Amino acid sequence: MWLALLIGIIGFGGFFATYTYISHTMTSVAGIPEALIPLVVALYGLGMVAGNILGGRIADKSVMGTIYRVLPLIALALVAYAVAAHWAWSAFVMVFIVGGIGSMLIPPLQTRLLDASPDAPSLASSLNHSALNIANALGAFLGGVVIAWGWGYVAPALVGAVLAILGSASRASAAGWNARSRWLPRPGHALRRARGR
Repeated sequence: MWLALLIGIIGFGGFFATYTYISHTMTSVAGIPEALIPLVVALYGLGMVAGNILGGRIADKSVMGTIYRVLPLIALALVAYAVAAHWAWSAFVMVFIVGGIGSMLIPPLQTRLLDASPDAPSLASSLNHSALNIANALGAFLGGVVIAWGWGYVAPALVGAVLAILGSASRASAAGWNARSRWLPRPGHALRRARGR
């Protein structure tokens, strides 16, 4: 459960790092008029709706598999967004794609937390929302830091890509630890062997 929360915080941190500064990116980098920003946000929202639906259907086959596959996709989408943001037409397309791929992480994370806490589903749901709020604050903060350093408004997307990669790395570390733990002697086995002697 804690791994799922950590992945949610890290993965969605990148998602929110991009979304927080999306209007500035569109106007300052892509050259989109401010009057069209509501359309940009609407496209982002439509992408999130599509991503939620698609993520839920894929998670029906494999919850953790969906989480582990979506994180690298988020990183790739954010890097592509950072490049595409320099042209208005490609920025519109990537806004929809980033919203869709990012929100694909929500259904499997929620399902994983509920599966891990069958006796306290309400608590698990609240923890998921807490993780998303922490991710929101983390992403906005880190995005603001790189902007303040003068790296430009596309820099938060690159920060988000790094966070998504870190989320994937945490998954790989956990998988490696689980694999090693299978070969470690268990205290109970050692005790029984000692008594048998």
